Amino acid sequence: MLRFSTWKFLAIVAMTLAAILVVAPSTLSPSNYQALASRLPSWLMPPTIVLGLDLQGGSHVMLEVDQADLISTQIKNLRDDVRRILREEKVAITGGIGTTPRGVQVRVADEADREKILPKFRLLRNSFSSNIGGQTPLEVETTPEGLVRITVTDAGLRDKSRKAVEQSIEVIRRRVDALGTREPSIQRQGDDRVLVQVPGLQDPQTLKEILGQTAKLEFRLVAEPGQNPAEVEELEQVEDQQKLPIEKQVMVQGEDLTDAQPGFDQQRSGEPVVNFRFNIRGAQKFGDVTSKNVGRLFAIVLDNKVISAPRILTPITGGSGQISGRFSVEQANNLAILLRAGALPAKLNIVEERTVGPGLGQDSIDAGKRAAYVGAGLVVVYMLITYGVFGIFANLALFVHIAFIFAGLVLLGSTLTLPGIAGIVLTIGMAVDSNVLIYERIREENHAGRSILASLDAGFNRAFATIVDSNVTMFVAAAILYFLGTGPVRGFAVSLALGILTTIVTAVTMTRMMIAVWYHYARPTKLPI
Repeated sequence: MLRFSTWKFLAIVAMTLAAILVVAPSTLSPSNYQALASRLPSWLMPPTIVLGLDLQGGSHVMLEVDQADLISTQIKNLRDDVRRILREEKVAITGGIGTTPRGVQVRVADEADREKILPKFRLLRNSFSSNIGGQTPLEVETTPEGLVRITVTDAGLRDKSRKAVEQSIEVIRRRVDALGTREPSIQRQGDDRVLVQVPGLQDPQTLKEILGQTAKLEFRLVAEPGQNPAEVEELEQVEDQQKLPIEKQVMVQGEDLTDAQPGFDQQRSGEPVVNFRFNIRGAQKFGDVTSKNVGRLFAIVLDNKVISAPRILTPITGGSGQISGRFSVEQANNLAILLRAGALPAKLNIVEERTVGPGLGQDSIDAGKRAAYVGAGLVVVYMLITYGVFGIFANLALFVHIAFIFAGLVLLGSTLTLPGIAGIVLTIGMAVDSNVLIYERIREENHAGRSILASLDAGFNRAFATIVDSNVTMFVAAAILYFLGTGPVRGFAVSLALGILTTIVTAVTMTRMMIAVWYHYARPTKLPI
């Protein structure tokens, strides 16, 4: 029967008021929102709806893994592993460790030595790559002349490229989040590309500077005169573009950093610097190398360029230090962001970039508003003409339905995109479609000779199963779009799913409540439909 307890009535009214209060700040201008936020405690101020790139403008950048840099990095790592194995097994080689376009090679004259190191070389496959469908990531070949050649296979390179993209996405996300932007979209595109969209960021140059560096930080000793040339390489200094001989051996890796913050040199010039701190392992390594090499120059190398090369005056055992290099305040802040976020596994090249202006986003908002207004207006007029007072109840429930959708977007922190607005417009029709099913069922029951009260009760009860079935199938479609889609498609799916869930509350429960109140006070002698 059409009976509603007081607590149910109050619960529906409270939910409606709460949804309106959650959505209300999103209708304010940015200046009014900030003014209101300054007067209210932060926990009481709900966030606003986050607009996507197509609505508020922003930066769009497509990045691609540099295959040449990726191969170069893998060859360097492979060379270090080979050097380590030769040192551990105390095997002498002829001519040093050579490199090939896809690997390294060494000449071991003694056959017994070759038999000793070959199993160790083959074990490098396990640490190099895995899960590549049974294919080998490394090929180890020997020649009768004693040449041992280790080559990275195509399967191994593809797997490294895939993992590089996966690692890059996480590093990029940390870097972009550090800029203070909201709801960036970072997605994989194909095998070796990453799409980055940052709504609200109108300066793509800052984004490119943050994303364009691998931020591979290394601490190495400056080479001394007379060292083996095979163990030394010339690196460019950032300050004066002069070459400096640097030992190839990395004493401390940047991955051992736990924190990096911009600051100012309080003891000398007051120039911007970056203060860093190591984890326990990094602190021990840093303390050991500075204790054993007092008086030598210690180079800080970022992306194969020497930022600075201070002299070690005393052992540094506290696990912290400072990077200086005549930075500007912005450069020091960006460097700190890069170091905190970690290094990219390979260089990323920008293959596409564009900026969506706020004007274009405003055009999209205006177009979406017009579509929503026209769609809602036609639905409202149709329901009024067709169902009279019952149409008024359906229209009131429809407005609450829209408020619930936007409140859900705010509470979930979802991004509203232009396809998302299309999803909301679609759910407007779906919401009143449920009312149409109920009203037509009521009409049929009344024409069959039932009383008004029995017709109303039967209309809601018997139409409910049909409404649930239709909404469940639509919800399954929305779920598939969300989990298999990307970007705007997922925005459409979120709006559609929220609309389906709120339809059950508004088109069934809320409409039934309003009709129950109307029947209680009006006591009609016939149905108005």
